[in-house]
Amino acid sequence: MRLYNSLTRRKEELVPLREGEVGIYACGVTVYDDCHVGHARGAVFFDVLRRYLEHRGLRVTYVRNFTDVDDKIIRRAAEEGVSWREIADRYIEAHQRDMGALGVRPATLEPKATEHIAEIVELVRELEERGLAYAAGGDVFYRVRRFPEYGRLSGKRIDELEAGARIEVNEAKEDPLDFALWKGSKPGEPAWDSPWGPGRPGWHIECSAMSMALLGRDFDIHGGGRDLLFPHHENEIAQSRGAGAGFARLWVHNGFVKIDDEKMSKSLGNFFTIREILEAHPAEAVRLFLLSTHYRSPIDFTERALADARAAVDRVYTFLQAAEGQPEGDWRAAPAELAEAVATLELDFDAAMDDDANTAAALAALFERVRLFNRVLAE
Repeated sequence: MRLYNSLTRRKEELVPLREGEVGIYACGVTVYDDCHVGHARGAVFFDVLRRYLEHRGLRVTYVRNFTDVDDKIIRRAAEEGVSWREIADRYIEAHQRDMGALGVRPATLEPKATEHIAEIVELVRELEERGLAYAAGGDVFYRVRRFPEYGRLSGKRIDELEAGARIEVNEAKEDPLDFALWKGSKPGEPAWDSPWGPGRPGWHIECSAMSMALLGRDFDIHGGGRDLLFPHHENEIAQSRGAGAGFARLWVHNGFVKIDDEKMSKSLGNFFTIREILEAHPAEAVRLFLLSTHYRSPIDFTERALADARAAVDRVYTFLQAAEGQPEGDWRAAPAELAEAVATLELDFDAAMDDDANTAAALAALFERVRLFNRVLAE
């Protein structure tokens, strides 16, 4: 199987580090609100990728995390007058309910950032020992300029980043480009003990620490939405490789769900929650809609597209009912055209999936057989 590696900008063969096994880490959600259809796209794609690798006989360890401590969670808790933990637990439960309704299997491991504070602190300490991190004003920052590969994943140059970083200056930083690894505690915020005083982890360090703790310092696939490519995944590489890890071999990013030609997001307010969509459309139709476009391409969210997906699902069930109603017998005795189509379906499906997980082409192979069967049946 070949997958497009965002780091090298080319398709590369998936060669598991351990024979017969694949380790995948996909960045999960920050649990401060209900998930929307944009989140569903990544969840469904990586669910299908995992299922396909298992179909090919590989043992998959799939890790999808929860960021359960974050500025947004703390802010939401303050607005509602409840604890940050209550907010996190509420939306973890909501997320799991939504994933179940979508037919997304639970990941092999679903760690929470707060369960891995010890590993996070140890990774920050290791970066400090290597001269890549420094404490300032109760926080700990990463020295971006000390990591020569910075910007390789995103294709961004240091001078471009420098111009943008000057807009928001933190006087505690040595350099505007530096980012937080550890945030010193503030009144009313959750905090854990550390060598730098009480505080909590920065967002980027969480995923570096959790992925390496659960999959090892070298693993096969790291994934997420394109919006995570910079700064989140760029910073993960800086942290993990800066600590001496090989880290992820392949970086796989799914495209956006768009509405009115803009990315669907909470910040723009142009989103539909998964629950809202599933109240109006069957889960199978939503999954088909999300898989009907190649995962790296943007997909336009419209009611027409969802209606078309629903009609396509109905055609499959109509086909299955018609097939079950036929006399029993060897399918190879069917007309030659149909027999060949049946014989080659799995080959065509696998060929599409092996070429950068092309679900659109794989589904096209399936629906081509459905149309052929219906035509032969009608004749």
